Amino acid sequence: MSDLKERAEALDSADELASLRERFLLDDTVYLDGNSLGALPRHVPARMQDVITREWGALRIRSWGESDWWTAPERIGDRIAPLVGAAAGQIVVGDSTSVNVFKAVVAATRLAGEGRDEILVDATTFPTDGYIASSAARMTGHRVVPVAPSDVPGALGPRTAAVLLNHVDYRTGRLHDLPGLTAAVHDAGALAVWDLCHSAGALPVGLDAHGVDLAVGCTYKYLNGGPGSPAYLYVAERHQAAFDSPLPGWTSHADPFAMSPEHVPAEGALRGRVGTPDILSMLALEAALEVWDGVQVEAVRAKSLALTDFFLECVAAYVPEGRVTSATPAAHTERGSQVSLRCADAEAVMGELIERGVVGDLRRPDVLRFGFTPLYVGFADAERAARILAEVLGV
Repeated sequence: MSDLKERAEALDSADELASLRERFLLDDTVYLDGNSLGALPRHVPARMQDVITREWGALRIRSWGESDWWTAPERIGDRIAPLVGAAAGQIVVGDSTSVNVFKAVVAATRLAGEGRDEILVDATTFPTDGYIASSAARMTGHRVVPVAPSDVPGALGPRTAAVLLNHVDYRTGRLHDLPGLTAAVHDAGALAVWDLCHSAGALPVGLDAHGVDLAVGCTYKYLNGGPGSPAYLYVAERHQAAFDSPLPGWTSHADPFAMSPEHVPAEGALRGRVGTPDILSMLALEAALEVWDGVQVEAVRAKSLALTDFFLECVAAYVPEGRVTSATPAAHTERGSQVSLRCADAEAVMGELIERGVVGDLRRPDVLRFGFTPLYVGFADAERAARILAEVLGV
């Protein structure tokens, strides 16, 4: 045990990202739930105080222009773009992930053209993605085909219009092959729609490099935008002129203030806008994204893998064999930034961990989830979490 503690100290001392922890408001808790809700960046409260008292309180309606509220969805989209490997002008921020999944799936079926009436959906997806895809299919006359991500290449065919996949499995932390699966989807003449909720801000995505068609993601996990912060929609530039949103709102109109009864879509990613932006949460997100200034996603990925490797090593050393088993792949190419451990009495175990200052979460019936956010989680945190887990299990 002392050896692992000493190694953790040495690894933290050599960590080039260790100083980033100071950008967040944190306490002595080992916070391993950033894959559900990221920590609060230290400077956000002051920014929000200014938004509320000056921009809203003093300027009021003038802030749509003078404080650049109107351009926030695309401006903040351009800040997210480098984190997911996208050029500017392809991401618009707004609405929830669920709403953006609906926009993306329906738009993908329209882009696919006639004769394609199937939507393949990740069978292990977060439930809402499946619900939305099923509803979109009913509305568009398509049918949903649930498929395990590894089985997608064999399930593709001339009837496939679109494929909705998760980059990282929310339950197990498994990283799916975005480049390979996207290429297979394109070879079949279909469109690839990716959900990046558990990967954006934790690892390189490469939307442009890998030819992804459409993508969605939330901003309250590894991007630390705050509870319920707005999601985003990526529309590859090559599709923007033909992107036909199923939710054509007034702010996606080419001339919003003309108040025309006929919807004429705006140019570019702005077509993904719908209604009035949720300014308070959007500007909190914009401020939160400043923690990424000077940070390379590749460095974050390297630390993420080192952290999860070390945590698994500590678990193996501290917890007797058979008490927990990892549901997260060991291979780096197949691992996101979380470790999921199967454990009997998972709910009671997680409750006790939280009481002892290690905050993760669980997925019923038996999965303990530990999310490693490299911007503020260190190696001593990983060692302490594994040690307390062993104590809780009565070792």
